[in-house]
Amino acid sequence: MKKMPFHKSVFNAIKGLIWILKNERNFQIEVFAFIINLFLIVFLKLSIVDSMLIFVVCFGVLITEIINTAIEKICDVVQPNYDERIKIIKDISAAAVVLSVVCAVTIGGLVYSKYF
Repeated sequence: MKKMPFHKSVFNAIKGLIWILKNERNFQIEVFAFIINLFLIVFLKLSIVDSMLIFVVCFGVLITEIINTAIEKICDVVQPNYDERIKIIKDISAAAVVLSVVCAVTIGGLVYSKYF
């Protein structure tokens, strides 16, 4: 099988990002939170290190949400009907997102507490 050119791979990844942004409510909420953080970084004049921490945890949440969505979509293809095993897989995947959000909120609280 011939490999796809790099620019087409990037284009497909961007299409995937646009799809998840249009179709996944939680991802939309997390992007909104990221935008708020961008505003706070500029408004509060965060240090480079603090800004990097905020970026890392924000992107960590977004990446985890994308992986969670991919796992859920695969599960829906593999088993379109209700299956307790698929429910457990989806719940575990969602738990990863929850943990990344808890981590982000904790780090955000520690970082922003210095500026308020």
